Amino acid sequence: MSIPPTAYSQQLKHPVSLLRNALQDASTTPFWLDTPDRPEPLPALAGTGTADLVVVGGGYCGLWTALIAKERDPQRDVVVVEAAELGWAASGRNGGFCESSLTHGPENGQRHFPNEVDVLDRLSLENFAGLKATIEHYSMDVEFEETGVLLVATEPHQVDGLRETAAAGPDATFYEGDDIPVKSPLYRAAVSETAGFGFVHPAKLVWELRRVCLELGVRIFEKSPVRSLSHDGELVVVTTLRGTVRAPKVALATNGFPSLLARTRLLTMPIYDYAIMTEPLSREQLESIGWVARHGINDSSREFHYYRRTADDRILFGGFDAIYHRGGRIRADYDQRAETFELLADHFYSTFPPLTGIRFSHKWGGMIDMSTQLVAFHGLAWGGRVAYSAGYTGLGVAATRFGAETMLDLLAGEKTERTELTWAKAHPFPIPPEPARYPAIQLMRRAVAKSDANGGKDGLLIKIADKFGIGFDS
Repeated sequence: MSIPPTAYSQQLKHPVSLLRNALQDASTTPFWLDTPDRPEPLPALAGTGTADLVVVGGGYCGLWTALIAKERDPQRDVVVVEAAELGWAASGRNGGFCESSLTHGPENGQRHFPNEVDVLDRLSLENFAGLKATIEHYSMDVEFEETGVLLVATEPHQVDGLRETAAAGPDATFYEGDDIPVKSPLYRAAVSETAGFGFVHPAKLVWELRRVCLELGVRIFEKSPVRSLSHDGELVVVTTLRGTVRAPKVALATNGFPSLLARTRLLTMPIYDYAIMTEPLSREQLESIGWVARHGINDSSREFHYYRRTADDRILFGGFDAIYHRGGRIRADYDQRAETFELLADHFYSTFPPLTGIRFSHKWGGMIDMSTQLVAFHGLAWGGRVAYSAGYTGLGVAATRFGAETMLDLLAGEKTERTELTWAKAHPFPIPPEPARYPAIQLMRRAVAKSDANGGKDGLLIKIADKFGIGFDS
């Protein structure tokens, strides 16, 4: 089969009737959360109380912060308040790619932290090792697999970049043509890497962090949306719908949701990401595409796809579309987008023609936070009493653990290797507010798509944005 000039586009290559039929019975609940094992929510915060540390947000970043805070000081009274249920948002419905990188790859790290790349590489591996050690120490059942990733080129201009990646990676292997282990008419080359690439069951990681936090004595309150932060002498007052808790230290781990601090509200924006999940595949079906190992796959485009196998041999296929809704609104009905699901199904069949017509069991989407530097930022407010960490841009499964450690260092007033990093001091370029934000993002999306279709050659808009440290990926 010949390779089209552009492997993926918004133009459907399969009949709409085929795509809709394959998706019509798919559950709209994220696959990871669609299980009777999902724990019942804990009671909401009610009345008034005190704590030594309050963590706002019950996703990965908040739960890692609470867990590590108790490990550092078992006597510390730690409270977590979550607006809905632990893991209901990005932490419970992501793809489960657990990468050691803190910078969205070496090129992005070099762009924003040119003098700290070596330090960040070392710290990222230490953080990844710490995550694995925590999973082992507490016997956390999160379906962790350190099975590596296959990075594939679907366009001619991406091949040389993969060669350079393979040359720089001590455990990387370059493949081209018929040697590529997974078979697709769209693949021109590939690089496999293992070190620092793992996978988890996203929701199980949340639920196991929850279990360990509770065992260590953390108090967790769900269905407790925080309405405000205020001062009360040396204490910070965290006010929810039904209660308040006062503490000398507060850690904000709200990520893509509107920040409780005015100073950081223009540093992230909510972007909607979508995924589909196939029904379980047989051994014969997997062999028909050569995907017999358990590694994940990413393609090399700016508008990229990510895909992986689950424990029961389904394939999760997500990415490409990155949707910003006018006004930066976060609404439940945005989690479903029929045109994106049809596009993903179309791209899946184009990637793996032998699986054309296979049905999908789940289709879902949700908000992730994006910063213009495509990596997280951290800092202090209110005289060192409030710390924040946000902007993970889809790379938070492992990196949020590092962000949690950074927040705790900052709150403790400690000068550590983490707090001395540029990313713990500098902020990304602010995102313009509405009404300018929506048209600006649409311009960037078109520029990114044009770059992918033009052999990776960036137009003037992307070049100007790059001068200001502004990035945008799907």
